[in-house]
Amino acid sequence: MKEAIKQACLAYKKNEVPIGAVIVKDNLIIGEGHNRVIHDLDISSHAEINAIRDASKKIKNYRLNNCDMYVTIEPCHMCSKAILDARIKNLFIGAPEPKTGAVFSIDKFFDRHKHNHFLDYQKGVLEKECASLIKSFFKVRR
Repeated sequence: MKEAIKQACLAYKKNEVPIGAVIVKDNLIIGEGHNRVIHDLDISSHAEINAIRDASKKIKNYRLNNCDMYVTIEPCHMCSKAILDARIKNLFIGAPEPKTGAVFSIDKFFDRHKHNHFLDYQKGVLEKECASLIKSFFKVRR
């Protein structure tokens, strides 16, 4: 999660919402990303999507079987679907996102029984550090 926080800090420095994600396979980071929505002029350029793109290019496969993702803030529905479709095995989440979080805040997306893939998730990993970064970002802007 510390590496995901580093990615979130990169987004913060670029005035992007500070969310970071990394993908790990066999104890090695194979993908990393942070929010780049403004920079890329692309609403889908969330940290999780960018980490999935990076990992997929590195391993030359759109399926990320047996990979773990660490993300600083609870994923939205778009990112949750991408995580599911990429076949991520385990998802580690830092802080909740009470307005758009699709894993446990406003929805329990991964708990649905009709999906064709299931993954395990854990929330609260370095939660204080992840939450303080995003709170600081929005405090300055309000």
